Parts: sequence; C-alpha cells; structure tokens
Amino acid sequence: MDLTALQQDLMAKVQHNCHISDARFAGNYTMCIYLMKMREFYRWEHGFAFQQQLPKEEVGSWLRQRESLWESVESEEFHPLDVDINHYEPFEVSEVNDHLRPQGLIYGAGLGIAASPHFFLAELEQQHHVGDCTIHVAGRELARDLTSPPAMSQGKSIYIRKESLRRFMWERLENWNWNRPQNAMAEALKHFDVKSDIESSLDEMTELELESVLQHEFGEIRAGELLGELWHELLISLPRSRVEFMARAVRDLLADCLTTLPYLLNKQDAASIHLYIANLVGMRQELAPALKLAYNHWLETGSIEKFEAYVNTGQKHWIKSAQSLLDCYQQHGLKGIKEMQRLLEQSVF
Repeated sequence: MDLTALQQDLMAKVQHNCHISDARFAGNYTMCIYLMKMREFYRWEHGFAFQQQLPKEEVGSWLRQRESLWESVESEEFHPLDVDINHYEPFEVSEVNDHLRPQGLIYGAGLGIAASPHFFLAELEQQHHVGDCTIHVAGRELARDLTSPPAMSQGKSIYIRKESLRRFMWERLENWNWNRPQNAMAEALKHFDVKSDIESSLDEMTELELESVLQHEFGEIRAGELLGELWHELLISLPRSRVEFMARAVRDLLADCLTTLPYLLNKQDAASIHLYIANLVGMRQELAPALKLAYNHWLETGSIEKFEAYVNTGQKHWIKSAQSLLDCYQQHGLKGIKEMQRLLEQSVF
C-alpha cells in the first residue's frame, strides 16, 4: 500500500522509538546472536530475499552507522506519536489503533525481557474475534526493532506479527543448517519442500506456526488470569538474570499446558508437533525435560499418551511453581531472589 505523508511521518517516529529501544537493549544479546540479528535486520531494511547473499562490506558499513545512530539517541525519551490530528504517548496502543485500523494499519507497543520496550507498525492483514479476544494479524512491517517478537497479548487483544514469525522460522532453519542435527527440526522439514522451494515452504511453516502461536497467546491470557497482576509486577521488577528467564519460561510452559498442547494433540498434525518441539529451546527446554521425553515416545510409538499425561500434570505443576515464586516475592521482595532461583531450579519437570 502507498502511504500518505502523515503515515510516513508516523512510520518514521515509530522507527525512531525502535532505534531508542535498540540503543538501550541490543547489547543484552551475546555477540553471536547480536550479529545474526543485525544481519537479518539489514536484510529486512534493505529488502533482500532470504536466499540472497548479503554484501559483506555494505553490511559492515551499515552496522557501524547503526551503532553510531544508537549512540546518538540512547538518552532520548520515546517520542510521542501524531495520528491524524491526535497526539498520543507511545504506549497508548488502543487509542492509536482506533485511528489506524480504518487506514489498514496496526501499531503495537509492549515490554519484553528486562522490561525492554518493543514497537512496530505494520499493514493490518486481518482482524477477528475469538470469544472475548480480538486477534490482530499484522502483515508487511513498516517499522520494527531488532528483537521483533512474533506475538504478544495485552488484555484481551492478541497481536500476531506474520512477517516476524516468518523471519523467526527462517532464523531457526538457518541455525539448523549449520550442523543439520537429527532432531525435531529435521523431522519437521520432512513435511516441507525446503530444498526446491524455500519461500513456499516458509509460507507453509509460518501458517502452521501462526495457529500454534495464537494458541500460546490464548494460554498467556488464561495464565495471566490465574496468576494475577502480582506476576506482572514481579517480571517487571526482576533484573535481567537467570531468575527472570526461568520465571518467564514457567509462565510459557503453563500457557502451553493450558492451550497450545491440548490444541496440538487434538489436531494431531505431525508437522505442527515437530515444529513445536523444534522451537522448545533455551530455558523452556531446560525446565521441561519430560516434554521432550513425551515427544520421543510419540516419535517411536505414535502414541500421544505421555503427551496427554504431561499436559494434565503440567497444568498443576506450573501453577504451583509460579505461585511459590509469587509467595516468595510477596514475602521478601527482590531480597528473596536467591530463594526464587532455588525454587525455580526445583521446578524442573
């Protein structure tokens, strides 16, 4: 779609806020992840297809310029947004979108790990309702930050970023291609024609994952209702640490036991199950070894029995784990962070 002058101005302001956030938080990545993220950011910004080789010298020059830009904006406050004739603060998402939806655009703003802000502006691909939840599916992205999480929920609104999800699947595929281990990703790729048609395969993988991601966000909303506002306060208060990553993983695992896994087990689409396990990485994988065992049992026997047992036990287990963390926080505040870590390390299931 062609943007009006006002829309282009809004896009520039959202992107500038993305630069401010990146300036403050991009350094949290390890060097390897940082360089990979920056390479893919360059690819997005300059319109390169996934299979196109990037020009190394130009990428290096762009990287230096971007880091110089970040240095110049790091201390700035986030800029307010002008939409039509209205003036909004950057986290007034609902108010901004009330004006943007009729224009075919969608805006998102929220907080991620270590309370790092995320912003995006995109074309609105579709909007629909499921129960009392409103689902916004964003298409082509016009402004984004380095991290670009594929989905987020705020209250009863769910934002799915289709382009970011597709890029996430590409990054997972790229990582797998380094050594090509015989794991869940290898099993998933048997269901797609990656060798001869990577673009169509990525489209198919994205469509499958879109529903799984949506189910996870439904689970996030239900988990939020179970855990209450104190959980949000806890996450915002925690310093960037192993405890924060573990706490976030506990809620993710609870959300998956509430909605994602029941959906996948009912659907029984092999590719979707393989992709779910392939994306079970980091702290979620560390805290949930029984989930990988259930997957291996299904892989060997075709039976979902152990998956179902995991879901039934996991719902109670992860609620209990989260509640013990909340009790510790309520009693000791952040002075109890060592005790929180001990509790979390005992929650492995």
